[in-house]
Amino acid sequence: MTARAAVIMAAGQGTRMKSPTPKVLHRVGGRTMLDRAIDAVQAAGCERVVVVCGTHSPAVAEHVRRRLGDDAVAIQNPPLGTAHAVLAAREALAGFDGEVLVTNADCPLLTADDLAPIFERLAAGDDLVMLAFEAADPALYGRMIQDADGRLLRIVEARDASPEEKTVKVCYSGMLGAAAGPLFDWLAKVDNDNVKSEYYITSIVGVANAAGKRVGVAFASETAVMGADDQAGVARAERFWQDRTRAALMAGGVSMVAPETVFLSWDTKIAGGAVLEPNIVFGPGVQVESGAVIRAFSHLEGAVVRGGAIVGPYARLRPGADIGEDAHIGNFVEVKNVTVGKGAKANHLAYLGDGSVGAKANIGAGTIFCNYDGFDKAKTHVGEGAFVGSNSSLVAPVSIGAGAYTGSGSVITQDVAPDALALERAPQVEKEGWAARFRAAKLARKQK
Repeated sequence: MTARAAVIMAAGQGTRMKSPTPKVLHRVGGRTMLDRAIDAVQAAGCERVVVVCGTHSPAVAEHVRRRLGDDAVAIQNPPLGTAHAVLAAREALAGFDGEVLVTNADCPLLTADDLAPIFERLAAGDDLVMLAFEAADPALYGRMIQDADGRLLRIVEARDASPEEKTVKVCYSGMLGAAAGPLFDWLAKVDNDNVKSEYYITSIVGVANAAGKRVGVAFASETAVMGADDQAGVARAERFWQDRTRAALMAGGVSMVAPETVFLSWDTKIAGGAVLEPNIVFGPGVQVESGAVIRAFSHLEGAVVRGGAIVGPYARLRPGADIGEDAHIGNFVEVKNVTVGKGAKANHLAYLGDGSVGAKANIGAGTIFCNYDGFDKAKTHVGEGAFVGSNSSLVAPVSIGAGAYTGSGSVITQDVAPDALALERAPQVEKEGWAARFRAAKLARKQK
């Protein structure tokens, strides 16, 4: 296969977002739009990726450096148009001999499958391929004017289009592909003879045609190339992405009673045979195995739920939670960085933070793993088959042995031996007649 590289344009100002967060770092499905763009081109076979950034958003360049390294950053300064932006990547791709894909960083629904037709057209003999979509409402999109053989003659901006050209629904997506050498040569010949004195990438069509090259058109869906330029656009992309991802999970056998109320993340993994009740939020890093049930109003992030386990309703699983087969994590139970063994139960009103719960152990209501002393975290381990009484505070580091019991209301600060009973509470004291005397004194004061 011919070597492939990608240039991702991420230097836009993004002013319509009206946010301190740069546009391309806004998230869809819990993943930044920029990361989604990188994911798409890498999945399309682009081994080298260069992201064109602006000086106004150093956070974008830093994000790219953390993921791809210094060589993946190209700075457009000053911003002089889209053709100028792609040319900013020329030095970073010096010596590269292969095909270059140019994409946008603000199209969060784009996938490798949507980009594949560009490479197919290049393999079929086109010298330059522009990615198009058929718009339901072309509005202000640039119209792609083709001849009878499908060759692209020009791209006409809506404001410059004739009445006949405005009837064309084939519009330009802002993405293209070509061999590296010719691509940068053509871009260098683009002029800025326009009202804004900017170098527009659409002008490359005329340059390539003038050189006698074949300019072809590849197609993607309008949804795939849909940009997100403001907060409403991000929300719209989120809705499309969630619907698509839910549909894929249900096609794979996941049961959802009310799928529109289940919110997923980009890396959520749910096996067929799992059941999702309404109103569940999955943060990043969740894996749910077949046969597990996630009940309503639960929030999961960075967690694993094994087969047959029941989580919720109203449960919260935080990073590091590993819920074993047939275990139960019930209402208003929070689990963080704890491995819960097979068949163990924490059915209500508990906080389990840092440690482990053995198989078939029972955690009573109101139990707290006291894992933080203000400076450091420590672990609590509850052994297999142990029974922790309601309203127990287990002060870490501490271990409850296999089969041991703790009495309700105990504050356990020392290890408990296997099969032992640990009690830690003050003796009950009863003062006969105290309540009646208290009430009488209070009433007497009120009457004065």
